[in-house]
Amino acid sequence: MSLNGWLQILLFTVLVLLLAQPMGSYMTRVFERRKTWLDPVFGPVERVLYRVTGVDAEHEMQWTEYAVAMLAFSAATMVLTYVVERLQGFLPLNVQHLPGVAPDVALNTAISFTTNTNWQSYVPESTMSYLTQMLGLATHNFWSAAVGLALAIAFVRGIARRESKTLGNFWVDLTRGTLWVLLPISFVFAIVLVSQGVVQNFRPYDKATLVQPQTVTDASGKSTTVTTQTIAQGPVASQEAIKMLGTNGGGFFNANSAHPFENPTPLSNFLQLLSIFVVPAGLTVTLGKMVGSPKHGGAVLAAMAVLFLAGVTTCYWAEAQPNPLLHDVDQAHTQMQPGGNMEGKEVRFGIANSALFATVTTDASCGAVNSMHDSFMPLGGMVPLVNILLGEIVFGGVGAGLYGMLVFVVLAVFIAGLMVGRTPEYLGKKIEAYDVQMSMLYLLIFPLIILGFAAVAVLMPQTGLSVLANKGPHGLSEVLYAYASATGNNGSAFAGSNWNTHWYNYSLGIAMFIGRFLMIVPMLAIAGNLARKKIVPESAGTFPVTTPLFTVLLVGVILIVGALTFFPAISLGPVLEHLLLHAGSAF
Repeated sequence: MSLNGWLQILLFTVLVLLLAQPMGSYMTRVFERRKTWLDPVFGPVERVLYRVTGVDAEHEMQWTEYAVAMLAFSAATMVLTYVVERLQGFLPLNVQHLPGVAPDVALNTAISFTTNTNWQSYVPESTMSYLTQMLGLATHNFWSAAVGLALAIAFVRGIARRESKTLGNFWVDLTRGTLWVLLPISFVFAIVLVSQGVVQNFRPYDKATLVQPQTVTDASGKSTTVTTQTIAQGPVASQEAIKMLGTNGGGFFNANSAHPFENPTPLSNFLQLLSIFVVPAGLTVTLGKMVGSPKHGGAVLAAMAVLFLAGVTTCYWAEAQPNPLLHDVDQAHTQMQPGGNMEGKEVRFGIANSALFATVTTDASCGAVNSMHDSFMPLGGMVPLVNILLGEIVFGGVGAGLYGMLVFVVLAVFIAGLMVGRTPEYLGKKIEAYDVQMSMLYLLIFPLIILGFAAVAVLMPQTGLSVLANKGPHGLSEVLYAYASATGNNGSAFAGSNWNTHWYNYSLGIAMFIGRFLMIVPMLAIAGNLARKKIVPESAGTFPVTTPLFTVLLVGVILIVGALTFFPAISLGPVLEHLLLHAGSAF
């Protein structure tokens, strides 16, 4: 570990906290339909869209109607993406003349991008045409993020409103989130990325002659001499901007944000990190303003910040330690990174920025990576795994992080009520049995899918285990991480394995679908029930949700729920691997 690394982590944290206030205030104005400086640009566009689609912007929806509209939109866009993938061989902007995508891969990818997961079991630059990347995938980066944003705002309205049966209008929230929030920031960010060297063109791939021919041996033992290299390119910057801002994570290239065409400089790396957290952090401020309790938004933000700092500190510490099995390898003679585990990391970013990126991308539901998590030390790799298993509510995905955290808030308030022996209240609203039941349903779906599918996979030697490049605890970590990433709508992977099989394409697709949409239904049910409630005046027994004590309770509830659910699996994966690694170094 180095002072330089800690200063970069500190600078990042401070900037996220500083940007949360203006971002949150702006989003409050957008979703409360108050005047903003972008109204002259997007106001006419919004009105035309409503006129063309027949949307009544003044119509308010109950939670059931809101859910049906969201599901219908997601289903329609998922089908569109699947069709584009399957027909890409006949469509334009296919400079490499790539064929249509295989059915299982196309379905997996369509579900993946619809659910804001962006899991990629394929090599993008050799599978997807430019048109598919833009029309099928980049558009979903906007849509899925906007859907999450709309759902979070609906939940906040449920908390803020009194004796109301409605949560707003899904189509209006979707439109305003896209036009006023995601689109303008992505446009500016894409230009900034181009200035740093991120490519943006429609040229065919280039071929370069190698200075020194390379001999490659395939699995059958056949050797081939390679004299050229294909250099992929395309409209990368436009997809990269919304990929990060929308916490999507699907890379234009297989190497994702470790690729120099996606993430060429330390500045581009830092800006990509900021863009992942800026909207989720801002939403806590939006929460505070819309419910009339800015301090409550601050308490939620503080809980997220505490969990983030704990994760990045652990990951940086673990990766700064040399591999104990490398007894005689001296890695301590570089001024930039003294010692530590550099396997799977870009020398452009080093250990500190790799640990920071891995923590940020898994705190949010963003699957972008600038290093290979499979190459992390066992405890270093445990951090991104745990981040996902907690529900990716530490800032979390755009919208999804906030409504996931608010479910934990409801549970924390309920526990606080039990502790003081009275009916729990949340910002003047009584938390009743129905709210707790829906919260527990939300929380139980998540581990059921992860642990259920992982258990089935490890019991199938030919189907589930044969694709793993690693056996033992690390292999278990890979399987557990894959299903956690899918169900948590993250999209990153431990890698090191071939996930492009029929079993994994279909099972991970189902996990992504359930992890997004089945968990949304109980969340909206909670929001709808809260909106109907009356406000109860505060009393001496009311547990305040604006204090450091509430932040501590909220963090404790999150960790206890996560520990009780996933500790046995984590113990058999990264923890056991860590113990075996150090036991092996003793001999």
